[in-house]
Amino acid sequence: MRQSSLAAAVLLLASSLSSVAAPALAADRKEPVIVVSGEGRAVAAPDLAIVTLGVAETRKTAREALDVANAAMAKVIDALKAQGIAPRDLQTSGLSVQAQYSYPQNEDGTPKPPLLTGYLVSNSLTVRIRDIAKVGVIIDQAVTLGVNQGGEIRFTNESPGKTISVARTAAVKDAIDKARTLADAAGVKLGRILEITEAGMPPEPRPMMRMQMAKEASDAVPLEVGENSYSVSVSVTFSIGQ
Repeated sequence: MRQSSLAAAVLLLASSLSSVAAPALAADRKEPVIVVSGEGRAVAAPDLAIVTLGVAETRKTAREALDVANAAMAKVIDALKAQGIAPRDLQTSGLSVQAQYSYPQNEDGTPKPPLLTGYLVSNSLTVRIRDIAKVGVIIDQAVTLGVNQGGEIRFTNESPGKTISVARTAAVKDAIDKARTLADAAGVKLGRILEITEAGMPPEPRPMMRMQMAKEASDAVPLEVGENSYSVSVSVTFSIGQ
């Protein structure tokens, strides 16, 4: 009796382990999938220019250099406001006062103590220009009023959301086309979408034009605005249909 009872218990345990192992093995099986990436791109004409204008002045004393630089920048700011630039689009982006030295040498080439020759004051202003047509005129006027540093220009879009949505849609369509091609080549049926991951949607780097400011400039600065390109990458996972 004891042996038959033990045998029955062993069979029951084996049956239980078998029923537990079967789902575990099934869970380990991965569903066959197709994973592809898609790229989408869209362009838009810039509607905003971000310009950096700077004034740098050197004088014997820091006070004198600061006064001259401040006076020049004040004229520039007044002119910008007269051109319709709102206060919210004007921001001081840098202000520095630096001592200037000369480094004389003795006749034998050994260095003498440095000599203080004056002070350099730099004041820079970041300007957001919403009327692109005014950019060249504004830069020219600023140079005339004393701007002698900076000149960095970035043409961008204030609200690129719609353009990026176009690029995003194009990226998903590109991924679907690739998946269909792969499925046809493999002789399988393309199933449903299991996952979509956006890899990123940063605008492509836009060229930044750097101009050398010169007080001799007389004509309005010629500028080419061009287009901004925005790109989106996605990764899409499809099941393989039965």
